[in-house]
Amino acid sequence: MKVWILAVLTSVSLWSFDFQGHHFIASYYDCDQEALNDREALKQVMIKAAQKAGAEVLDHCSYDFDGDGLTMVILLSESHASIHTYPEHKACFVDLFTCGNSCDNEQFHHVLAKYLKPNHFSGDILERK
Repeated sequence: MKVWILAVLTSVSLWSFDFQGHHFIASYYDCDQEALNDREALKQVMIKAAQKAGAEVLDHCSYDFDGDGLTMVILLSESHASIHTYPEHKACFVDLFTCGNSCDNEQFHHVLAKYLKPNHFSGDILERK
């Protein structure tokens, strides 16, 4: 019974609707230490990156950890963006999930990379349908 329910719930015919989204996920390593430690500037850069990508920023919240770490989530009309920093490792991890085709992941990445100056980067874009 459980297998049949799972098969029905995951059936393409049940979930066929017109939707397209992009989920940019990235890891930035060996970043500029001062850029990671300046949490207020980094928060502003995240907002700027989302806006430069063409997203509409609705709200944001963040939490500053002892030791300079930061977690931030930006609520977008298209979905969300987030960052989690690990200054002690000179690294951070970000994502930008947007619905539709109006946002530019490259612009988001460009603004962040210009500020963070990572020596190593890995990223991917997941197509959500």
